[in-house]
Amino acid sequence: MVYALSALLAVSIILLILSFFMNDRFKDIEQQLEQLSISSMQESYQMKKKLRILEEELLADDMDFMENTNPASQGTTPPMYQTILELNHQGKSVEQIARETSLNEHDIHSIIKQFSSKR
Repeated sequence: MVYALSALLAVSIILLILSFFMNDRFKDIEQQLEQLSISSMQESYQMKKKLRILEEELLADDMDFMENTNPASQGTTPPMYQTILELNHQGKSVEQIARETSLNEHDIHSIIKQFSSKR
């Protein structure tokens, strides 16, 4: 009986010592989760930064467009407008022009209406 208790005590001490040297799975999972969180926050920050830059570029383009209030009155027409007007004069439908120029139909109608009323 003494031998059994001493053997169990020795095994328990050895297992206790080994448990300190083994990797903690929960700690590994926690670290992975923390890395995932950090990387997603970084990606989110980068996307917001890129979006802000694009918005600023679009606003700058809009401001340039507003400064040149009406390209038809100045005698110069942007190439996209010229393309749309040429396709319209060729007799193509608004849907076909929208497909070819990758613009939406409402924009095509607006451009055609704007330039047809100026001529």
